[in-house]
Amino acid sequence: MTTVQPPAQTPLPADTELRRQVARLLVIRASGHLGDGQRRYPRWELENATIRRLLAEGVGGVILLGGSAAELRLRCEQLRGWSQQPLLICADVEEGVGQRFEGATWLAPPLAVGRLQRSDPQRAIALARRYGHCTGRQARLLGLNGVLAPVCDVNNNPLNPVINVRAWGETSSTAALLATAFLEGAQAEGVLCCAKHFPGHGDTCDDSHLELPRLPHGRERLEAIELPPFRAAIAAGCAAVMTAHLQLDALDPLRPATLSRPVLTGLLRQELGFTGLVITDALVMEAIASRWGAAQAAVLAFEAGSDLILMAADADAAIDGLVEAFSSGRLPLEQLQQSLRRREQALASASSRAPAAALAALGDLGELDTPQEQALARELVEISLDSRGPQLSAGPGVNLIRLDNSLNCAFLPAMAPALLRPAAAGYQCCLLDARGPSPWSGDPNAPLALERLPDGALLLQLFVRGNPFRGSAGADEPWPAVIRQLLRVGRLAGLTVLGSPYLWEALEPLLPGTIPAGYSPAQMPLAQAALLSRLGLAAGSIAEGGFTD
Repeated sequence: MTTVQPPAQTPLPADTELRRQVARLLVIRASGHLGDGQRRYPRWELENATIRRLLAEGVGGVILLGGSAAELRLRCEQLRGWSQQPLLICADVEEGVGQRFEGATWLAPPLAVGRLQRSDPQRAIALARRYGHCTGRQARLLGLNGVLAPVCDVNNNPLNPVINVRAWGETSSTAALLATAFLEGAQAEGVLCCAKHFPGHGDTCDDSHLELPRLPHGRERLEAIELPPFRAAIAAGCAAVMTAHLQLDALDPLRPATLSRPVLTGLLRQELGFTGLVITDALVMEAIASRWGAAQAAVLAFEAGSDLILMAADADAAIDGLVEAFSSGRLPLEQLQQSLRRREQALASASSRAPAAALAALGDLGELDTPQEQALARELVEISLDSRGPQLSAGPGVNLIRLDNSLNCAFLPAMAPALLRPAAAGYQCCLLDARGPSPWSGDPNAPLALERLPDGALLLQLFVRGNPFRGSAGADEPWPAVIRQLLRVGRLAGLTVLGSPYLWEALEPLLPGTIPAGYSPAQMPLAQAALLSRLGLAAGSIAEGGFTD
């Protein structure tokens, strides 16, 4: 009689080695600045002593934000020096490296290309691929090997508070074509791309940074709208997929996608056939952190099928929880080894694709923002502008600028065209901070408290888009009523909308042909200069820090 032997179990590593293996699957948040005192977000960005300790204990990934491009290069070298293993060093650079790190190229948001695809699909695809090459090349040159892009969400909900212009398309076909072109360009430069947010965050009315969105969609709808861009990205060889913090009752009525085995293992791994890295969205976001502790969230995410844990609320607690789960047998050691192999293979694959120049110990930062990439940035801005009406009249008047947060506004430095050009034309600047004192009167027919503003004609500049932690893309503010109010009292000199196309589409029909107005999906100084030039405010004698027409 033949005796069937049970399968051999993976031996449990010694405690220290198990802890190091688990730590390798964490990605912690750090400032791109070198000094602790320069951190912009101390709540999430660890101080250097803690970062150095965690890297020495085996933590295998870092996500960076803030600083100049040159400082980022030094920071990446510093972090690698603190580690005894190859690190994944990544950043959310969905709009080019310059979106997060000054001195690199800042590109118009992806939806600018997505809307071009309606009229000129071949040009849109070519631009998306160039967009990827630019982002990937600059990321690699500065020391990053991971790009947390492309967004594969289909922004088919104008009220989406957090995706908005970050999406490559408002239809699944456009999002699939352009996100794929981007990732092919970026990964050819030797970085890992990450398709996000699986299985699709485009049709939410809630921001997962603040709360847990729930989607009522069934499987048939997901197959038609949400999943095609992810299928395309997987087919194109995307290295990683990021999870979404949202509840899809049709797939799992108990847990959000990030913590759901039916979603990550059943749908993503088994049905879609994805064999690369699965990385969670940041576990510090309120959709997760308000319901599960750091250790519990990390264990549930890994149990669901994640490989990498991004921004656990407490890195040490997350490691402790995972070590306990593996030691107790709740999580199988085989899964840990699979995740480690996927991580090593992804890092090795990225390095093997990188052009030789990008792998040099020190690249020439003079070649960071090349003339070709500067031309790409200008082309993306120009193709996405919309304007109408006559030229803006000279003041005196008021330049009323609406911002999400005037204290943390990378696109509005002191030399920004949105400030200087109206000032040169006689418009006194007033900032309307969405996080500051209320500007509203309480009268639904005349909502803006005009008595709180200086007298004169009013140039209204609305910087509104989907942004994390904002909770809305401006839909909660009564801008149509404001336009009617200003027209009624004869005080509207002009309007610019920078960001959400949906706000522009709501306001533009309200304007008579005598009012100069314009739109740009991009908000950075380059876009401000181009849009204001359309309205007759060209650069004058005041230096704009290089933001020329």
